[in-house]
Amino acid sequence: MEAVNIIQRPDEIRHLRQGLAEWPVTVLLGPRQVGKTWLVRPFATSAENYFDLQNYVDRVRLEDSNFRVLDGLEGVVVIDEAQEKPDIFQKLRVLVDRPDCRARFILTGSASPHIFRGASESLAGRARLLALGGFSISETGPENWERLWIRGGFPEAYRRAFDDLSMEWRNHYIAQFLGRDLPALTDIKLSQEQLRRFFQMLAHHHGQYWNHSEVAGVLGVNMKTVQRYVELFKGAYIVRELPPYFENLGKRLRKAPKLYIRDTGILHALLMVKERAHLYASPQLGASWEGFGIEQLITLLRLREEQCYTWSVQSGAEVDVVVQVSGGLVGVEFKAADAPRRTRSMTAAVETLKLRKLFVVYPGEKNYPIDENIEVVGIANLPALSTHTAFAP
Repeated sequence: MEAVNIIQRPDEIRHLRQGLAEWPVTVLLGPRQVGKTWLVRPFATSAENYFDLQNYVDRVRLEDSNFRVLDGLEGVVVIDEAQEKPDIFQKLRVLVDRPDCRARFILTGSASPHIFRGASESLAGRARLLALGGFSISETGPENWERLWIRGGFPEAYRRAFDDLSMEWRNHYIAQFLGRDLPALTDIKLSQEQLRRFFQMLAHHHGQYWNHSEVAGVLGVNMKTVQRYVELFKGAYIVRELPPYFENLGKRLRKAPKLYIRDTGILHALLMVKERAHLYASPQLGASWEGFGIEQLITLLRLREEQCYTWSVQSGAEVDVVVQVSGGLVGVEFKAADAPRRTRSMTAAVETLKLRKLFVVYPGEKNYPIDENIEVVGIANLPALSTHTAFAP
């Protein structure tokens, strides 16, 4: 595959501008290497208004002045990798509360308990939190959805000239995440070998119902240890958890969550799936497609985490994603088939959950209705769902 040019991210820039217009502080969170610095650095009003806290000189600028260097700045101030100095949040709270403050702040952070806690507690009511993931199909172009699915949305992985180089970058990223990023978040009790096995188990359970005790038995650790590391991977924006949706529906519902590796490029690296032919021959094809579709859906429709669930009855009926909207529930299924058809599971889900609509997303081009309640949507047309009446208030 050929290399590609710089990919613009206009929607992400627009959301940052909205944050600057409406909030004293905007916090952009996301995994390392997803493009946060590239996105926010141009917002800094001047070179003096940009601080990279992984840069020694910038750290000294803040530390030697006890943060007072921020007092006289005007315009937009960008503080990159803010988790490196957690006490900065208290300083910003005092600063933005001053009537004469003439600055707006953008903070970025590779997900960390420090930055999330600091923004949620010290800057409560003063900060807008935004999450940045990998590329979406609206950014790469809908015609490039397959490349995005196979390589994932990290800019360096997506843009490499050849599949081998992309895979090499992703393997390096995994090694760095396990060997450097996780230990920076907390005191790691597992060995490097156990961490790698745990990550690979997450990949092999991608899209499946998760059982802490089962995984704990395989790793030879207790269940609380597994729960703790799942939370760490979630907090680092590497893993997404879809909790079960259940009300008093009079059925035996599955109450376990589903876990997904957020980036399918990372998933494929863990599964040693390097290229298109390997993926289409893989037993994880359906689960990979499901995870890819879920991330694209949530990104393109700007869905909040608390809106999204999975639903399954022990007798077999299930829906990959149930989205809570103000007018009820919308279901979305992901089928890696050439022309999906109605199934009894789909009919049961529509009737039981009283879905406003059930969309079935597949790796094709054309949309077509199955009936008035079920519609098949080609992956390239997924961005258009953001304006569909089913998701309207």
